[in-house]
Amino acid sequence: MKKPVNKGLCADFALWNISDASLGTEELAHLEIVSTMVHQLTRNLTMDEIENSSFLDYYVDHTVGIWPQAAGGVPFNACEFQSKGDPITDLHENLAAEQKARSTYDNILRVVRDIPEIADPIKFLRAREVVHYQRFGEALRKIQEDLDAKNFYAFNPSFDNPCMATCKEC
Repeated sequence: MKKPVNKGLCADFALWNISDASLGTEELAHLEIVSTMVHQLTRNLTMDEIENSSFLDYYVDHTVGIWPQAAGGVPFNACEFQSKGDPITDLHENLAAEQKARSTYDNILRVVRDIPEIADPIKFLRAREVVHYQRFGEALRKIQEDLDAKNFYAFNPSFDNPCMATCKEC
């Protein structure tokens, strides 16, 4: 089965697809796995358990429904996504996002190390973040090598590089 190709980049860059699924699909799967784990941990809470835990404020707003938010209570929103349309800038953003996710998983693992039902899926997700980081790093190196410029930070390759602008495979 052929991997899907990001039509915004030349075929050379399709080598850096993160998985057989699109990256967005895989990242949404991460959210789905974590949300499912939260649901499984909270679905049978009693009112006494809710009232005597830090879960009470969340419960008041969402009962035991899944509402993605940071540990500090900030709801997930589209502001979490960053894109400048510059491959070098965007790859650096992607690299940082993968490291932030890995750090979060490391922190979760410190808290749940004795609960294999939680730790094992988190270890899987952490491993995927490491792979994503490696693939984004490879893509960044490939773009930088193909620019053949002394200072590849001086322009946006997707607009200012004749090779990328005239690629017939895009």
